[in-house]
Amino acid sequence: MLNAQEFSQGRQITEMPSVLSFKDRVTPLNDMVIDRLDNLLPTLMAEADIDMWLVINREYGEDRLFYTLVPQPTFAARRTTMLVFSKQEDGTVERFSVSRYAIGNVYPTIWDGGTTAEQWQRLAQIIEERDPQRIGINTSKDWALADGLSVGLYNQLVANLPTKYQKRLVSAENLVVRWLETRTEKELQVYPQVVSIARGVIAEAFSNKVITPGVTTTDDVAWYIRERFEELQVRPWFQPYVNVQRQGDKTTKEDVFMGAPGMLIEPGDILHTDVGICYLNLCTDTQEMAYVLRLGESDVPEGLKEALGVGNQWQDILTGNFTTGSTGNEILANTIADSKAASIVSSTYTHPLGFVGHASGPTIGMWDNQGPTPVQGDWKLYPNTVYAIEGNIATQVPEWDNQWIQIKLEQDAVFDGKNVWYLGGRQTQWHVIN
Repeated sequence: MLNAQEFSQGRQITEMPSVLSFKDRVTPLNDMVIDRLDNLLPTLMAEADIDMWLVINREYGEDRLFYTLVPQPTFAARRTTMLVFSKQEDGTVERFSVSRYAIGNVYPTIWDGGTTAEQWQRLAQIIEERDPQRIGINTSKDWALADGLSVGLYNQLVANLPTKYQKRLVSAENLVVRWLETRTEKELQVYPQVVSIARGVIAEAFSNKVITPGVTTTDDVAWYIRERFEELQVRPWFQPYVNVQRQGDKTTKEDVFMGAPGMLIEPGDILHTDVGICYLNLCTDTQEMAYVLRLGESDVPEGLKEALGVGNQWQDILTGNFTTGSTGNEILANTIADSKAASIVSSTYTHPLGFVGHASGPTIGMWDNQGPTPVQGDWKLYPNTVYAIEGNIATQVPEWDNQWIQIKLEQDAVFDGKNVWYLGGRQTQWHVIN
C-alpha cells in the first residue's frame, strides 16, 4: 500500500503525466496481472471457500471478467477457452488452460487437442482427478460482472459432469466481486497517474486554450476532451459531456437546470464536465467545475468559492463515514444525516472503480434513489478499494440574487482500511476561463 503522504488531498494538475505506448504498457500490465494471480487470488478463493474456479469463454462471447485474468496482448478467447484455478493443499492456486492454445506462460494448456466434445471430456476428467468440493462458476442474479458464463456453456458443462460434480457447482459471485474490487499495491502505485491524466485533460479543456467565450460551445469542449484522449491513446469509457449553469436560470434547491447540449459559452457561466478513461486496465470517473470571468472580473465571485468549499465539506462528510465493514447503505444514511446536521443540501451517488467505470462493490446512493439500494448497497466496505466520490450540493449564490446552483463533484479515491486518500488530488479551486 502506498504511504498516505504520497496522495495529495487538494492538488491542482499543472503538468500532464506521460502516457506509455501500447508496446511499453505490456510489461507493467502483465506484472500487475501475474501479481494478482499469485498473491491476491489465493486469499480471495480461501475467503470465498471455493476449491476450483472455472472461467469458460467462447470467441466473440467472452466473459468480461476474462480480460482481467489474462496477459497482454490478448484480444479474444480462442475457440473455446477454459481457464481453471485449482486451490492446492498449501494454499497456493494452480492455474492452467484446458484449451487448444496456451496463453503465454501464464496459462499452460493441459489438453492435447481434438474435438470440442473431447475438450469438455478433458475438463471433466481434470475435475474428477482434483475432486474439488466447491466449484465456482460465473453465474449471478444480481451482479452483472459475476454473470459471465453463457447459458450454452453452462449447459455443456453440466452435460459433461458426473452428477456428483454437478451438485458441487456454486456461484462464484463473492469471489468475482472481491477480485474486481480489490486493488493491489502495484495497481495503487499506478492509479494516481491514471487519474492525473483525466484531470489534466479537464484542466486543458477548462482553459482559454480551448474556450473562447462567445465562440466555443459546450459540445466543442466535450469533443476536445474526447479527441485529446484519443490523441493520448487512452480509452474513454463514455462520451464526455459539458453543461452550463447561468445567472437567471429558473432553479430551486430540488431542481437545478443544467443547460441543453450545444450551448454557447458566455461570460459569467458556470461549467461542469463529466469524464471517464481507462488506462493500464484502471478506470477513472471525474467531474469538475469551471467559471468564465465576466468583463471587469479578475477572480471567481466569493459566493462561488464558498459553494465549492461546501462541496468539499460534503466530500469530507462522506469519506469520514467510510469504515471497514460498513455497508454502502449505512454509509449513505450516515452521510445524509451528517449533511443535514451541517445544513448542507446534498445528494450522494458514489460507486466503486476499477477494471470498469461502474465497478462491482458497495453502492453508496443512486442519483435517483437516496434510500437503500438492495444487494449492491448491502455489500460491505473492504480495504484497498477505489471509489468515485460522486454527488452534488445545492446552494444559493448571493452575487446571483440568491439563485440556487449545483456543485457537482466526482473525484477518485482509495480507502486503505482506515482513511480515504484522493488519487491525483481533488478539485478545491475553480478552473477559470478569462
